[in-house]
Amino acid sequence: MQNSLIVNLAVLFFLSVQLILVRCEDDEEDNSISKQDPHRDPSLCEVCKYLTTELKGRLDETGKTKEVIETGYGLDTKKKKKEYYKSELRLIEAVNDPHVCDKILEYNIHAERKGSLRFAKGRSQTMEALHNLKDKGVKVELGIPYEMWDTPSSGVTEMQRKCFKIVEEYEDDIEDWYWNNQHKDLTKFLCRDRVLSHNDQECLAEQWTGETEKTSEEKSSKEKSSKKKTKKSNNLEKNKLKGDIGGDDGTHETKTEL
Repeated sequence: MQNSLIVNLAVLFFLSVQLILVRCEDDEEDNSISKQDPHRDPSLCEVCKYLTTELKGRLDETGKTKEVIETGYGLDTKKKKKEYYKSELRLIEAVNDPHVCDKILEYNIHAERKGSLRFAKGRSQTMEALHNLKDKGVKVELGIPYEMWDTPSSGVTEMQRKCFKIVEEYEDDIEDWYWNNQHKDLTKFLCRDRVLSHNDQECLAEQWTGETEKTSEEKSSKEKSSKKKTKKSNNLEKNKLKGDIGGDDGTHETKTEL
């Protein structure tokens, strides 16, 4: 009886372990699929990356102005003068007039791109193709009215919401960068060194080169093809050189006209 109980307990323990392993594998598979889904929610890294991109863009637009502002009371004859690009007004307008996070709504999801590069301004290749078909008179049904085709997706609106949260929570750090650390890159100063954990910084290195990102297999295939072309070209050059010389033995052929 006791031996039978021990056996049953061992079986139950074994089945429990197997069930846990299966669940872990399922979770890993779900996470892998989620990371491949271009319509997944934006990560904190992606949000901070595009927040700083937009803020730097706004500051760059106003950083070259020679405008001088005067501060003081209306009847004060000795108002203080200050260059606009060094003023607090410039920072306030860059962040809040209109709010820098509203610029996030200009982004769309480009499903053909990988990583954080899926967020970009302008229409995606798919939407551009659908619009072209519509313009040619082809009936296209997306399940939503045509007027809503270009409205921000849920992923983009979620990125805007998280953008507001970062600006609110790290307002002091943004001001610290503006007044004391403009010689440092804003994305590194705010995102890498303050907002993001060490394990959530991969997207900061992703840069758009104007071409669709290729997988490692595609890159390897392209490199092999390039090596074959180079080898073939070298062989052609060698054969041409041999022909010019006149043969492998180094003799020259001459023709005499009669």
